[in-house]
Amino acid sequence: MRKCVAIMYHDVLEEGRRSGFTGNGAERYKLSAGEFELHLAEIRRAVGERAVRRVDDEECLDGASPVFLTFDDGGESAATVAAGALERYGWRGHFFITTDYIGAPGFLSASQIRELHRRGHAIGSHSCSHPARISQCGWEPLVREWTESVRVLSGILGEPVRMASVPGGYHSKTVERAAIEAGIRFLFTSEPTMRTQEAGNCLVLGRYSIRRGMPPAMAGDFAAGRAGARWKEALLWNLKKAAKAAGGEYYLRTRAALLARKG
Repeated sequence: MRKCVAIMYHDVLEEGRRSGFTGNGAERYKLSAGEFELHLAEIRRAVGERAVRRVDDEECLDGASPVFLTFDDGGESAATVAAGALERYGWRGHFFITTDYIGAPGFLSASQIRELHRRGHAIGSHSCSHPARISQCGWEPLVREWTESVRVLSGILGEPVRMASVPGGYHSKTVERAAIEAGIRFLFTSEPTMRTQEAGNCLVLGRYSIRRGMPPAMAGDFAAGRAGARWKEALLWNLKKAAKAAGGEYYLRTRAALLARKG
């Protein structure tokens, strides 16, 4: 079994700038540019420079566990903040794009996506529309979410797009099969695990989620694969997964109401 550490970020905000989705809890996944710099410094301190890789690098999963830095949603800060910060360390990221929002205010444009790719960053799908519960989509809508988003991104880049991340943490075997149908070869989920799984010719990888206010040292702990941080995150994730499964739409409505009250 091959192992890796994938860390999931979303938006990295500059003062007064919008990026990505707003509302419904999106803000808790947005870091300031200063916070993000501290996270990268901790990751560098924990694993050095060479451990951070691209998942499609040749032989990247051979030997010691590599670290993958991923960014969901396709917010504009990928191009204006995150990519440059990574490049100062000699690193490249994985940017997963919600294609229905390309060119919308606060989201990446087609030209910015091409520029990220030109600079060596990996581009992948985050579905077309970012369904609230993608695992509850019927088969045909689910296949469309993957195939159409891959088609759009492949058209922008002029080459096949073979990686994706599952929106909202709602991964399932059906979601996985639909992604494979669309030609996805690397599929990132939100399950906090270092273990990878092979599904046909697709590699399924978990990720450790970063949230606003999380101590920068936690990113370093994740990157280094330290057991305490990994087990704590796995416990929280499994509790949340059980609540999602039991609550369904009620879980989403209750979560939205609580977050709105906090805001």
